[in-house]
Amino acid sequence: MTLLSEYEQRQVAQAIAEVERHTDAELVTVLARRADDYAYIPLLWASLVALLVPGLLHYVVGWLSINGLLLAQWSTFIVLCLVFRIPQLTTRLIPRAVRHWRASNLARRQFLEQNLHHTAGGTGVLIFVSEAERYVEILVDEGIARRLDNQVWGEIVARFTEQVHQGQTLQGFITCIEACGELLGAHVPVTHARNELPNRLVILD
Repeated sequence: MTLLSEYEQRQVAQAIAEVERHTDAELVTVLARRADDYAYIPLLWASLVALLVPGLLHYVVGWLSINGLLLAQWSTFIVLCLVFRIPQLTTRLIPRAVRHWRASNLARRQFLEQNLHHTAGGTGVLIFVSEAERYVEILVDEGIARRLDNQVWGEIVARFTEQVHQGQTLQGFITCIEACGELLGAHVPVTHARNELPNRLVILD
């Protein structure tokens, strides 16, 4: 999984700058490689499999001694701990609800860390993507929420999520920014020139 190059990041920044020419909204984009390292997930699955599988074999076949059973369980646990730490496998072991919950938490932390809640008039807009979880979310401050119902972002998020799934993260950002720009330009039009927050793409690698 590859995050965007510097040239691609500049394309995102240029798209934001173009949108902000027509709206008072302040857009910030964040791209995370993953929302969590999920270090506990491999341990949990390895523990469950190591406990159950050798135990069931011993119960059904009965050829293991007590010492052999313990050795089989420990060996299984150690091997699976190493195997399940492969990123592609780790992601598959995590329930979707857990992955999305962690990504959603990170998105909200980024909203605060990027100072989107401190913009004049509450016009901050966060476009957040976590690649490993294939998770996209758009968060807006109260000044935007008063003018646009949250449901309007659903179709944009769904389209962007599909593009992330297909490995088209850059195009997804551009399409999403432009779609947001159309809505923001119509409902939160520009009243004066300002640029409170950086236009660059924030990378969480």
